[in-house]
Amino acid sequence: MSYVEVPGAQVPIRMWADPASVEDVAMRQLQNVATLPWVKGLAVMPDVHFGKGATVGSVIAMQGAVCPAAVGVDIGCGMSAVKTSLTANDLPGDLARLRSRIEAVIPVGRGMHDDPVEPGRFHGMATAGWDDFWARFDGVAEAVKFREERAVKQMGTLGSGNHFVEFCLDEAGSVWLMLHSGSRNIGKELADHHIGVAQGLPHNQGLVDRDLAVFVADTPQMAAYRNDLYWAQEYAKHNRAIMMALFKDVIRKEFKKAKPTFEQEISCHHNYVSEERYDGMDLLVTRKGAIRAGSGDFGIIPGSMGTGSYIVKGLGNDASFNSASHGAGRRMSRNAAKRRFSAQDLAEQTQGVECRKDSGVVDEIPAAYKPIEQVMDQQRDLVQVVAKLKQVVCVKG
Repeated sequence: MSYVEVPGAQVPIRMWADPASVEDVAMRQLQNVATLPWVKGLAVMPDVHFGKGATVGSVIAMQGAVCPAAVGVDIGCGMSAVKTSLTANDLPGDLARLRSRIEAVIPVGRGMHDDPVEPGRFHGMATAGWDDFWARFDGVAEAVKFREERAVKQMGTLGSGNHFVEFCLDEAGSVWLMLHSGSRNIGKELADHHIGVAQGLPHNQGLVDRDLAVFVADTPQMAAYRNDLYWAQEYAKHNRAIMMALFKDVIRKEFKKAKPTFEQEISCHHNYVSEERYDGMDLLVTRKGAIRAGSGDFGIIPGSMGTGSYIVKGLGNDASFNSASHGAGRRMSRNAAKRRFSAQDLAEQTQGVECRKDSGVVDEIPAAYKPIEQVMDQQRDLVQVVAKLKQVVCVKG
């Protein structure tokens, strides 16, 4: 489908979703974003749903300004995936041991490593810039400095919510490793700090929603936010790289006889800011629940824990600011899912997947998400499918 254009105060709202299917509170958020004087474009992905300030599944292009809530509190959250030389024929009948091995080396939930993980211990892992990255922690907001030890020990950990580590098969029977995580607690604390700072600035006092407070160019507050934002985005990228290295170690040990090898990793943020140029303007493009899908860009669009995921290649559609959806997108809140579904429902909907099936993850039940096939169909002009994956093991926090 191509997009539907809905009128907005400053800019039209380009929607790769049926406006009638989007909840009223999310449509109101989109209209609110379109009132901001700095906004130059707004593209809405098919997985759009209500979020804090700005919807999840929106791409907002601004000139001379950036809105922290339009990035999201999990700065740099994203996906990594890698194809392996293993095939379905290499798998044991029972995958419970594999899941427990993954859970033993990658802390989940609020967990952290007992000792910091040094990337130099992993064979072939690129470690360029590691020491410089940590040295730059001295330059982030004083408000989060006391979290340094925690941030160091949470590097290479999963978190909770919709974050996951998966062992998947594509339609040809090849094994893929895939994971979804972000900048952990340190990214959230940086985001919360800067949203609070932005809300106190004079130019934000008349906004229709105080959560849409922005930083404007050539101010110390903007400089401080961008410094911390880019550091947190880098933290998220390192976090996924270390988790993937830990995951590969598990696979090497568990499938020792098969001597698995790994292709080049695909990695993409889906909560971040990028400096891009459109229509002769230098813009700050925020993607909150959206990936970059420039021509030839590889991306990952996951479904829920019981359905499947897609490896894609961007088609470079300027109307969407070269973007695509970041996943299936929720169709009900976590609390609504907990009220409506039981652990038994979860077990039924994740049949054939080695994963948690207890009440602690009922809010992640597949029925709480939009159908991934429908989401993919709505963005045929944004990406082409390279591979369709189905998880056989899923680790949740």
